[in-house]
Amino acid sequence: MTAMTMQREIIADETVKAGEEAFFSVRDIHAYYGESYIVQGVSLEVRKGEILALLGRNGAGKTSTLRAIARTDNPALKSGEIWLQGKPIHQMKAFEAARAGIQLVPEDRRIIQGLSVQENLILAQVAPGKGWELDRIYSHFPRLAERRNQDGVTLSGGEQQMLAVARALARDVKLLLLDEPYEGLAPVVVQEIERILHEIKELGITTIIVEQNAVAALRLSDRAVILDTGEVAFSGTAKELLDSPQLRNEYLAI
Repeated sequence: MTAMTMQREIIADETVKAGEEAFFSVRDIHAYYGESYIVQGVSLEVRKGEILALLGRNGAGKTSTLRAIARTDNPALKSGEIWLQGKPIHQMKAFEAARAGIQLVPEDRRIIQGLSVQENLILAQVAPGKGWELDRIYSHFPRLAERRNQDGVTLSGGEQQMLAVARALARDVKLLLLDEPYEGLAPVVVQEIERILHEIKELGITTIIVEQNAVAALRLSDRAVILDTGEVAFSGTAKELLDSPQLRNEYLAI
C-alpha cells in the first residue's frame, strides 16, 4: 500500500466519523456512467453555513460527485450514503432531493427558453413561505431586476449565471451545489458573481462549489476537498491548500 493510498483511506475514515454530526455528509459513494467507474468511494462533509470547494483536474469526478449528490440519473449511484440534516438522500429521485432542499446549479445553467427572467423565477418557487420571494431576489440581484421582463436565454453569460443561482434560491434551498459558476465569464463578470457568492456565504447558506478557477474558489471557501481519479486525495481547510504549493501543483497544476 502506497503512502498516498494510506492518506486517502485515513481521510475517508475521518470524514465519515465527523460526518455523523455534519449538516451534510457523503459516505463512501460509488457511481458509474454505464460501465465507467467514475466516483470511487468519495466521502466528504459540510457543516452548516460552510462553503466547500470540490477541486481537481478535468476528469477527476467533481461534476459526477455533484450530480450523484443531486440524485440525477447520470451517474448512477451504486452504493454509499448521502445525508442532509440527519435524513437519508441516497435513495431519493432528483425531484425528491430538490424538495428536500438540495439545489444544483449546473454548468449549462438550463434557463428555460421563452420565459422571462421573472417567469423563470416564479416557476422555481415551490410554495409561499419557502424559498426567497422576488423582492428579496431582486435586492441581491439588481441586474435581474432591471431585466425581469427579458427572455432569460437572451441574457449575457454572466446574467444567465445570476439567474441560475437566483432560481435555486427561489426554491427551498438547504444545500446549494454550484458547478463551474465562473466558466466562460469575463474577469469583470467573475467579480460580480464572486460578490453574489460572498453575499450568499454571509447569509449562511451551505454550499459546495466545483470550479476550475481553484484560487478564486478557495478564497471563497472554508474548506476544500481534492478529487483525483474519482477518489479523495486531500481534505482540509482552504487555507491549508492555498498555503501548500506542493498540493496545488500536484493536483491542481497551479
